[in-house]
Amino acid sequence: MVFKVSVSSIYTCSLERAFKTPMLCDVRKVHTGFGFMPKVSHTSEDENWGQVGSSKKIHVKSSLTQKGGFASMDKILERKENQYWKIQVDEFQSWMAGFHKFVGEWKTTEQEPNKILVEYSYSLHSNKPIYYLLNWIFAKTFWKIYMKRVLRNIEVMAYEKEPYMYP
Repeated sequence: MVFKVSVSSIYTCSLERAFKTPMLCDVRKVHTGFGFMPKVSHTSEDENWGQVGSSKKIHVKSSLTQKGGFASMDKILERKENQYWKIQVDEFQSWMAGFHKFVGEWKTTEQEPNKILVEYSYSLHSNKPIYYLLNWIFAKTFWKIYMKRVLRNIEVMAYEKEPYMYP
């Protein structure tokens, strides 16, 4: 079963900034933790990050649900410059309530100069029917709130012209 969650916002910055900031800036400033979601502490094996087919290991601080350390793997599935990113998060190192992968999409559409529509969505994949009700509740409540927080974090970084960490 796939549970899809979407949020959107208007960013008042350049199209390039709205497009590149979520993937090429410091992920520690994007995923700052929330509730039982741990803060990202760093990444590794990310030498080619930003290119289609590249991946990176995500490491987190300890939380109520994770001991800290390597938490998951991010992979870039698609990149259409200044328009679209598609990533996959998998290889979870802790129990994820029956989810086995998340597929995220980040779409940027210039409505006028410095007015960018950002559409951010995640498809949460579960193959454990016993957890479907829990999965639905998690996706439609907690994960949607978390995505809105991420959207705001990225917006601040875009406005502040946060430096890119990857080419």
